[in-house]
Amino acid sequence: MTTAATQLTAATAQRHLLLNMTANGSLGDRGEDLLVVQRGEGPYVDDAEGRRYIDGLSGLYCCQLGYSYGPEFAEAAERQLSELCYSPLWTGSAHPSAIELAERLSWIAPVDIEHTFFSSGGAEAVETAWKIARRYHALRGEPGRTKAIARRGAYHGLTIGTLSFNDDPGLTEPYGPPAIDTRFVSNTNRLGLAPEFADDEVYTAWLLAELETAILTEGPETVAMLIAEPVQNRGGCITPPQGYWQGLRALADRYGFLLVADEVITAFGRIGEWFGGDRYGARPDMVTVAKGITAGYAPLGATLVGTKVTEVINRPGAVLNHGYTFAGHPLSTAIALRNLEIMERDRILDNVRGLQGDLAKRMAALKDLPIVGDVRGTGFFYSCELVGDLDDGGFSATARAALIGDLIPRRLREAGLLARVYDRSRPLVQIAPPLISDRAVLDRIAAIIAGTLAEASARI
Repeated sequence: MTTAATQLTAATAQRHLLLNMTANGSLGDRGEDLLVVQRGEGPYVDDAEGRRYIDGLSGLYCCQLGYSYGPEFAEAAERQLSELCYSPLWTGSAHPSAIELAERLSWIAPVDIEHTFFSSGGAEAVETAWKIARRYHALRGEPGRTKAIARRGAYHGLTIGTLSFNDDPGLTEPYGPPAIDTRFVSNTNRLGLAPEFADDEVYTAWLLAELETAILTEGPETVAMLIAEPVQNRGGCITPPQGYWQGLRALADRYGFLLVADEVITAFGRIGEWFGGDRYGARPDMVTVAKGITAGYAPLGATLVGTKVTEVINRPGAVLNHGYTFAGHPLSTAIALRNLEIMERDRILDNVRGLQGDLAKRMAALKDLPIVGDVRGTGFFYSCELVGDLDDGGFSATARAALIGDLIPRRLREAGLLARVYDRSRPLVQIAPPLISDRAVLDRIAAIIAGTLAEASARI
């Protein structure tokens, strides 16, 4: 039962708080549709009424360590704040925790990635990658490289610049023409494609041929960078075929553009590696990170930059005229350092590697349900793509409203699981549980999803 205090909190939020990516005017006059999360412990969070949920999305892909390491992070924060609360990374000034973190990241980063430019979050990290790419090409005498290539259905942020790398009209059209001229190519989702694309070699060759055609059509001399996630989040944990990232590297070298791996979600253990691209042989020129770098305990983003790029932008006299006030804030970088220390000490990557096979089997079993068209993912990162009551697998308006808009998210939450339910052309149920989750928690997540989707299947 909802208490008066909770009603007051929700109603206050409705009057004063604008939520991200939300129809704020549709939360109810008293905010009755608002989930107020009050505390966390291990892989669980409790709402203001004391109801406990498995946080099946790690907050928003951030809380790699769950919610029980607060005292350790508080100690790191207290130590940092007792010495220095703020100092900018600006005009020849730096501070120790940012320097130490940049060095630490160079140890675990992909080959030839040695430098870090800090920001406050993922979108800023992506925007930074774009500006560094433009600066790199201009300093090399190619200022005409003003175009980007991104993949259809991808998401790389919501600033005006990063919106350019999204092709969803619902996100882009309200804000006018894109700031960056971007060409979109296929992502690596095979659902609905011809049977021959089940073969990795065939599919990779097709994807790379399409990309090369796009490059030649735009003019190779106009392309500054290509950005892609090792496992594409939007569209449902879309993994690449074998040889794909090696092919991207070859095309980038052949035509002179920079290759950017957006690892805002996939880095720091999400798929069992420090960087998700390592699983697929990725060799990017830049890597963007955020979210898991601090395990959600503080805001921080970063753009990791390879030596090929820094040898150009760090030429004597060349100015990197770009920055953010809170980039590499001492508190955030100190917390990120403690996060990396804990992840190594407590063998967090080993936990993911040890349990990912079991989770894969439990998720794959969901394919037997009539409503599930595909299950994709790896590590602790999975989605079920749903099919509906129409002949082409889509959902009628009635079924979409009843199942995607109501029954599935409601039943998941009633069963004690916070997961993501996308209401797109092909709806999805997605999970990204904390990396400290044990087998019992993962089994419970899969069981809740199975029960919910079984009920939804019976309603089709």
